[in-house]
Amino acid sequence: MEDFYYDDEEDSSLNDSYDYSNEHSVCDKETVRSFGSVFLPVIYALALVVGLAGNALVVVVYTSRLRLRTLTDVCILNLAISDLLLLFTLPFWAADAVHGWKLGSAACKLTSFIYSTNFSCGMLLLACISVDRYRAVAHNPTGRTGTGRRVWRQWLLVCVVLWAVAIFLGLPELIFSTVKHSHHRMACTAVYPPSMARPTKAALELLEVTLRFLLPLLVMVVCYCWVGRELSRAVGVRRDRKWRALRVLLAVVAVFLLTQLPYNVVKLWRAMDIIYILVTDCEVSKGLDRAIQVTESLALAHACINPVLYAFIGSSFRGHVLKAAKHLGQRLGRHPRHGNEEPTVEIALNTRTQTQSKSGSEDQDTSTFTI
Repeated sequence: MEDFYYDDEEDSSLNDSYDYSNEHSVCDKETVRSFGSVFLPVIYALALVVGLAGNALVVVVYTSRLRLRTLTDVCILNLAISDLLLLFTLPFWAADAVHGWKLGSAACKLTSFIYSTNFSCGMLLLACISVDRYRAVAHNPTGRTGTGRRVWRQWLLVCVVLWAVAIFLGLPELIFSTVKHSHHRMACTAVYPPSMARPTKAALELLEVTLRFLLPLLVMVVCYCWVGRELSRAVGVRRDRKWRALRVLLAVVAVFLLTQLPYNVVKLWRAMDIIYILVTDCEVSKGLDRAIQVTESLALAHACINPVLYAFIGSSFRGHVLKAAKHLGQRLGRHPRHGNEEPTVEIALNTRTQTQSKSGSEDQDTSTFTI
């Protein structure tokens, strides 16, 4: 969680503030804190309610009804768990924004670590999903997926590596986060040793921008462009279904950009400011602080949107949700509806160039790509 409480009176201000034209001046950030004490709790409450509902449903359906048939299924389940852990930290940050940190240094370190780790893990899992979709089309034209012991070991290894990288990115928060007194209140923030404050803070900001945003974005764009090209060339799939699937791919990348780009641009600006001391005006520094608050809140919205983009759009997942709702309705004494709930969003991609026999279904071919 980014620190919004700046102690500009201390000489060690490189931890969380900036130098101004007059080195003895004090930049009063009370307006920033007042804005955050109103804006952040409202946004966090909305994200918590919406995100908990969607991600909890994904976890329940995948663990009780759906079989994990592909690496994408495994990643979606891990993504929902990661988003839930991230969302569980929001009440603590909301209370911190209003009253300051009241829970002590150990809780500060743990909450900061959980937040940073799961934020990073979510971004890495999105990249992994795009790679698996690319691999399914490029290297598995038959659409068959094995679920043997060897495949499960590979999936487990992928998940372990992703979580290990995310934990690595969260370690600085676990090490440096602490509670300090700032402007008549206690704040949970990262405090670095004075001798390494500037290079450490700048390096961590740049590392997070690279691994949390630039790398996942590059992987997603490359993989989905390839998948989109194969989808547009697919034989035996109706045009409207092709373009509906392409719109889903575009929506995935667009939502990632809209939610993550503003936050990472501001983080990059902060990193450049730490290195080159670009901000020398108090009002500009306040504007940068507010921008961090707003853009990070927007970035958190991705945890609420993930279930819609990666689970609810899938036909098999929707079918299981409807069946669960039907069973619940029966238990509550409602009359069951006898309707056909056959999935309709699973598209077959023909990755072969030769002419297929038309004796079967119109969508019969060699590769299945579930949007």
